[in-house]
Amino acid sequence: MKRVLGPHTLQRYQQTSVFRIYEHNVIPGLFQTAEYAAAMLGFWIRFLGTSNDIEDAVAVRMERQRIVQRGGKRFVVVLEEQALRTWFGTAEVQAGQLGRLLEIMSLPNVSLGIIPLMIERPGVPSAGFWIFDDDLVALETPTASIQVTQPSERHLYARMFETLKGSAVYGKQARALIIQVLAELDP
Repeated sequence: MKRVLGPHTLQRYQQTSVFRIYEHNVIPGLFQTAEYAAAMLGFWIRFLGTSNDIEDAVAVRMERQRIVQRGGKRFVVVLEEQALRTWFGTAEVQAGQLGRLLEIMSLPNVSLGIIPLMIERPGVPSAGFWIFDDDLVALETPTASIQVTQPSERHLYARMFETLKGSAVYGKQARALIIQVLAELDP
């Protein structure tokens, strides 16, 4: 599962001004703690029976996160509440990850919305996706990276993202959802 970013991917991250990210069952890599990333990647390495390169993969992921702290980039993120509730690792790992989300959402260049589990909604996408400016839509699976470049298809993902944003809660309501899930971790 050697998915270390190549020069083209690194260049894409450096050149992108606005990241629009939708994830349904996982915290985006740019916001993951090292422990959460290691637990998640460890599962896929065991499941797929690939070489154990967790340390390298986590190191690359943590290095890539520096882009969030640098100026000049905007991150508009919509998560399903399920992403907060999908555990990778122990309760402590999950609590650390949720704490990291609370920190990230306070950054001025990050807009984090969460779609609550039990609400009426106008649409549900079939997979998580990332939109890099208006140039590229990327979907990652455990075994493949899909890049959507056709303008009409990119437009459909942008429309879906706007629909999802409308179903999400932000600010105090999003923070309250994260805190609620954190409280549920402590039996």
